[in-house]
Amino acid sequence: MAIKLFVTDLDGTLLNRENEISAENKLAIQDAVAQGTTVTIATGRMYVSALPYAKQLDVDVPIITYNGALIKSVSGEVLFESYLDPQTVKGVLDYCLEQNWYIQIYQDDRLYFAERNDIARGYEAMAGLEGEAVGTAGLYEKTQLVPKMLVITSGSAESDAGVAKLQDRFGDQIFAVKSNPTYIEIINPGVNKATSLQILLGKMNLQKAEVMAIGDSNNDLPMLKEAGFSVAMGNASDHVKSVCDYVTEDNMHSGVAAAIHKYVLE
Repeated sequence: MAIKLFVTDLDGTLLNRENEISAENKLAIQDAVAQGTTVTIATGRMYVSALPYAKQLDVDVPIITYNGALIKSVSGEVLFESYLDPQTVKGVLDYCLEQNWYIQIYQDDRLYFAERNDIARGYEAMAGLEGEAVGTAGLYEKTQLVPKMLVITSGSAESDAGVAKLQDRFGDQIFAVKSNPTYIEIINPGVNKATSLQILLGKMNLQKAEVMAIGDSNNDLPMLKEAGFSVAMGNASDHVKSVCDYVTEDNMHSGVAAAIHKYVLE
């Protein structure tokens, strides 16, 4: 069955290490769109951080952001949104501060952290935006309409341990997932890239078999398992590769373009 919807992760997948879309990836996506395939993005990033990349691709389709907590079109139409319970946000803040973890909050598509330290500046540079330092007390004023919280660690082992600790502490109040070696994303349980993909399929009246998804990290796993055909990046972990139908080139060698040429373009 022809691929009618192609869904790509951003970091570590569509973007190279310089946070750029290669000319090869961009051209392959344009060719896919020209033949009638819808191309969209599914990312843990904020909507405002993902939007410039969607515009580079010259598409006006719903994009999945905040790891599935917000689906919003390039033109601004909201298809789905999910916010953490304010008391849960407060509890997570309490716990992370007790653990002396760096934690940041997203509200109204804006980024908030206690202080602008090296971790915050590094995230701002990656995301291509400026957050706001509000102090620890200020974070507790940002508990309403929070789609996601993010813990940034020093490395993969600490992230794995952090995910386990958070899930053990909060149970079914949250879903914690490692989206790259140093990021722990905290969202509502039952919210992920797969559930958002299901919503898109319903809106577009498509079957799973008509969907191809590509990614590299643990937070991509639900989406990769949900799609009719799944592709792992060459730079993905062995675990991600093991659940996918195909492994393409890495993100420094336009793996997205290689996958499109092999499985999407007629």
